[in-house]
Amino acid sequence: MSMRKTLQAGRLALAACFALTALALLSSQPAVAAGELVGSTSGLRVPRFVSLKPDRVNVRGGPTKDHDVTMIYTRAGLPVEITAESENWRRIRDWEGAEGWVYHSLLSGKRTAVVNARAKEELVPLHASAEGDSDVVARLQSGVMGQVRRCAGGWCRIAGSGFDGWVPQERLWGVYPDEKVE
Repeated sequence: MSMRKTLQAGRLALAACFALTALALLSSQPAVAAGELVGSTSGLRVPRFVSLKPDRVNVRGGPTKDHDVTMIYTRAGLPVEITAESENWRRIRDWEGAEGWVYHSLLSGKRTAVVNARAKEELVPLHASAEGDSDVVARLQSGVMGQVRRCAGGWCRIAGSGFDGWVPQERLWGVYPDEKVE
């Protein structure tokens, strides 16, 4: 084989190697539907729900430690929505609409939700199964937080301190309408 053919074969092999590596990297990324935005750093969908890891989280006015602390969360597990990314910082929004920036390591992929009653004094029924005519096993106040176990068909199973049952998905803040959570 001539030197020229050997170089061409080597270049083709190298190009194939690069193509396979690129394909492997692309296939390992999370699936994102067409038209959805992805975070510049994480490659994950934005917006998305996550929860707070520690029981004390400083929220800043911008995406660096040089920005002032604008509020402090003191509730581990609180669901928040990531609305933007800037390097290792995430802009979040809570269930009352407050926004700010937190360092990414203070957030967890663990899904939680807050009961969102329509009226302040209303109690939201917690059902034994994902059916409106199933037994009501408890009634939850607005603001009660629970871990999201599963969501499908417009219902979510949530569990917390002393309760476990099903709530209509529309009555929770921390999951999107019709989102499936497994």
